Amino acid sequence: MEEKMIQRIGVLTSGGDAPGMNAAVRAVVRTAHSLGIECVGIRRGWQGLINSDFVVLTADSVSRIISRGGTILYTARSEDFMTEKGRLKAVATCKMLGIEAIVAIGGDGTFRGALELSRLGIPVVGIPATIDNDIGCSNYTIGFDSACNTAVECIDKLRDTMQSHERCSVVEVMGRNAGFLALYVGIAVGATAVLIPERELDIENDLIKRIQNARLAGHNHFMIIVAEGVGNAYDIAKAIKEGVGIDPRVTVLGHIQRGGSPNARDRETATRMGYYAVNALAQGRTNVIIGTKEGAIKEIPIEEALQMKKALQMDRYGILETMGVDNSKIRQ
Repeated sequence: MEEKMIQRIGVLTSGGDAPGMNAAVRAVVRTAHSLGIECVGIRRGWQGLINSDFVVLTADSVSRIISRGGTILYTARSEDFMTEKGRLKAVATCKMLGIEAIVAIGGDGTFRGALELSRLGIPVVGIPATIDNDIGCSNYTIGFDSACNTAVECIDKLRDTMQSHERCSVVEVMGRNAGFLALYVGIAVGATAVLIPERELDIENDLIKRIQNARLAGHNHFMIIVAEGVGNAYDIAKAIKEGVGIDPRVTVLGHIQRGGSPNARDRETATRMGYYAVNALAQGRTNVIIGTKEGAIKEIPIEEALQMKKALQMDRYGILETMGVDNSKIRQ
């Protein structure tokens, strides 16, 4: 007997927003439309699925959102969904609306929620979207490049004024407990030092000596990039003041890194991921995450994907050190 074609799917965004989420939603809806599948947008993530907060999405309704930041479906964290009672309500919403599968766009927490829903009989497919780029099963996550570009633009402008006053800048970037964003940005802006969670902090060697060597080499401005997972940027600034006697200025970029129009890479990646997610469902492949490996789209079983870890490419830290001022190169 021929397997019945899926008729209606839901799509949601959950967790922290990331540039490119709207492009992914657009791709899901238009791919579904091309296959004769109806699409229901679930607003406010898993909480919206519990509360039956939805909107019917058509190919026309997602026009002109590919360039918009944020998410038209909104996003929220849900404590209710962490309970069995909440998840059963979500399943009841799916049954009431005739939703046969869910495409969940977000990060690690989003996928853990999707896994729990799949165990209750609702097929799911995940699309990784987080500026942290810390999803183990995918080389790249939607939003990372746009967030990096936003941070670089802000730091370049900050450097202009800091150089004018011959000051030290301590800039805290996002990334949760991962240093991908901080290291990438640090190399791009030519930072004096980058502090990341993956490397044990040595205040003397990683910070104080770097600033001292840069000053001896003739530099009069020092840019320190701190990943939020390392600790408080103000504590880092205090350590610099105590160590070298200068008074740093602290800038916490915060949620500005999540906003703004997604760049070309994030729009293109989001579109491909959305396309492959819906085709996977249409062809009967469920409970997977759509990831990338060496630029190609891969499908990874969700349980396996959640066990995978992504190691920071520490050779990039070596590149950062090479680009900086090395102690051995200073003439005594």
